[in-house]
Amino acid sequence: MDLNFNSMQDMLRKSVAEFLAKECPYERVKELEESENGYDPKQWKKIVELGWPGLPFPEEYGGFDGEFMDLVIIQEEMGKRVYPSPFFATVVLCGTAIMEGGTEAQKKELIPQIADGELLLALAQHENDPGYTEKSIKMTAEAQGDSFVLNGTKLFVLDANIADKLIVAAKSSDADVTLFLVDAKDPGLTISKIPTIAMDNTCEVIFKDVKVPKDNILGEIGQGYETLKKVTAKAAIAKSAEMIGGCQVCIDMTAGYAKERVQYGKPIGGFQAIQHYMANMSIAYDTIYNYLYRVAWMVDAGEDATLSASVLKAKTNENFKFIADRAVQIHGGIGTTREYDVSLFFRKAKAWEFMSGDTDYHTDQVVDRILTAMPEW
Repeated sequence: MDLNFNSMQDMLRKSVAEFLAKECPYERVKELEESENGYDPKQWKKIVELGWPGLPFPEEYGGFDGEFMDLVIIQEEMGKRVYPSPFFATVVLCGTAIMEGGTEAQKKELIPQIADGELLLALAQHENDPGYTEKSIKMTAEAQGDSFVLNGTKLFVLDANIADKLIVAAKSSDADVTLFLVDAKDPGLTISKIPTIAMDNTCEVIFKDVKVPKDNILGEIGQGYETLKKVTAKAAIAKSAEMIGGCQVCIDMTAGYAKERVQYGKPIGGFQAIQHYMANMSIAYDTIYNYLYRVAWMVDAGEDATLSASVLKAKTNENFKFIADRAVQIHGGIGTTREYDVSLFFRKAKAWEFMSGDTDYHTDQVVDRILTAMPEW
C-alpha cells in the first residue's frame, strides 16, 4: 500500500487550493450562501475549464481517466474553503449513480455532458421517513403504458433548485426501487429550498403526476437500491474528505486565535485546558485523515471498500462535530457569529453528518458486516 501522492496529485492539490483561495474567499462563501442559486455560475464555468468535473470519469465517456484519489483531493480542498458548488451533487452523487447503474448508452450520453459542465444533476432519494435503507423509500411510480407516473415528496435534495435533471428513487409496482431520470423543469414538479443551519442548497421536491418514459429509467427496473448502496459508499468517502478538509482549517484557525487572544495577561493558548483541547482536536483529525487515504487507495486498487467507507464516515461525522465544537468553545460566543469564519465550519459539521449516511446508519453497516463474518457457534 503506497499512500504517497504522485507529482500529478501534488500539482492538482496545489492548483485547486490556489484557485479556491483566489476565487472564493470566505466572505464570498457567505454571499453565495445567501444567494438564491447558492453558487457562482461563472466560477463553475472556470472549474469546468480546469477539467475537475471530468477528472474521475473514463476517457471513453469524455472524462480524463483520473483516479478516485484525485476526486478525494478535490473534495478535501473544497472542504477547506467550504466551497459551495454543484460538484458533489452532479459529479460525485449523480455521476457515480450513472457509472454504477446506468446503461452503456446512458453513460455515453450523460457523462460527457457532466464532464463538459453542460448538465447539472441532483439525486432525489430521501423522504419524510428518515433513513438510508430501501424501506425508507416510499415514493410510488405507477406504470401507465410506456411510462411511469411519479407521485410523492422528496426532501433534502441537494442542488435541485439549479439542476437540469433529477435522478429519482421510487418504488414501481413490484415494490422494488427504480431510478428515474426526470426533467427538473417538468410542470408537475414543485421545488423549494429548505432553510437549514448549513445554509446550503437542500430542497423539497414535490411530484404530482410526473410522467416519465420507460426509456428514462436509469439502468434496469428494480435495480435502483443496489445502485444507491454503491453511490452511498463512494460518496461517503468523498464527503468525508470534504469534512476532513474542514477539520484541518478549524484547527489552524483556532490555533491562530489561541495565540492572539489575551486573557489574564497572557494568550489563552498558554492555559493547559486550551492546550488539551487543541491536542484532542489534533488527535481526532490525524485519526480520520490517515484513514481517509487508506480507504481511497482501496477504491483505486479495486478492493471492496464498503465496510471501510462506513467506518470512515461514522468516525468523520463525530470527529468533525467534536473539532468544530471545540473550535467554537475556544473562540467563545463570537465563534458562532458570521464575523468569524470558524462559524462556517461549525454549521456545516452538523449538516454534513447526514449527507451520504449519518453515524447511526454507517455504524449499523459495520455491525451487519461484522455479524455476517462471525462464525457460527
